[in-house]
Amino acid sequence: MNSKYILSALLSFVIFSCQYQNESGSKDEVKFQDESHVVVLDTVSKAQHITSLPIPENLSFARERVPLERNDVREALEYELMVNSFRHSKTLKLIKTIKRWSPLILEILENENVPKDFIYLAVAESEFNPNARSYVGAMGMWQFMEATGKEYGLLKNKYVDMRRDPELSTNAACKYLKGAQSLFSSWTLAAASYNCGRSGLLRTMTKQGVDDFYDLHLNTETGRYIYRIIAFKLILENPEAYGYFVSEEEKYAPFEFTEVEVNKDIDNLPEFAKEQGTTYKMLRIYNPWFNNTSSYRLNVGRKKYMIRVPLSTKDISVIDSNIEGDSSVADN
Repeated sequence: MNSKYILSALLSFVIFSCQYQNESGSKDEVKFQDESHVVVLDTVSKAQHITSLPIPENLSFARERVPLERNDVREALEYELMVNSFRHSKTLKLIKTIKRWSPLILEILENENVPKDFIYLAVAESEFNPNARSYVGAMGMWQFMEATGKEYGLLKNKYVDMRRDPELSTNAACKYLKGAQSLFSSWTLAAASYNCGRSGLLRTMTKQGVDDFYDLHLNTETGRYIYRIIAFKLILENPEAYGYFVSEEEKYAPFEFTEVEVNKDIDNLPEFAKEQGTTYKMLRIYNPWFNNTSSYRLNVGRKKYMIRVPLSTKDISVIDSNIEGDSSVADN
């Protein structure tokens, strides 16, 4: 038999087999949980199935009702849900890491009588990263500028920057928020003022003659700010509703530590860490307020510091990418 004929016959058989497979058997059938849709997907080119994101019928922020019956409010919230639900890697990281510091932060909020929903303000500000640094110099989980941090008692010098301390910066944020709530008689407006400042917000309210956040026409950043916080609340409290399926075992465990009071200078922090049964690396993770990068010293002066010492390092597998300060702060 002619070799060219054999080759032609084999090629025809292969082409026919591929066509038959594509036309008859290479299909996946996907049923949604409520069985209201059945979608058949071609395995060669599967289409996306993207739907509107769920919004609960009743919603509150900081114990204050969100008027979802208003189209402008609902659409603004839906936009922030879309933005933050579909930035998959960052949202997944938040779901996995938020428990590291959240027990400490929630305890402080409760002790200060600040609604627990304000933990999501810190998420919106910094993605809950105590090392976060913005392009304008705001620092820490609550993004304090240096002057504002000093006003609220957050020390910064060559050796420390307490804007990066989760505990002290949360206490400072609570002080600001309680003062703003007293001024505006609204936690929602207090949260908005965290973005644009008390005087700026008060001036806008006076000019527009309204005293409800949802009635205000604001600059784009502040106008989106509250909805961004609420979106994080919805996603992080109900991750599966927004397509994130992370078991409790997959989430990173809360940091567990004891505290050592230091009232004299430490000339060798790595050696100090060894004496405490840990390493300098772990000290930097648990104490992000350390400001020295090369001298490995802590000059206490007339002050005293509480240094966190980890009880265990077995579950610490992922840390923030930049110990000295992550410039990739969430965009507002």
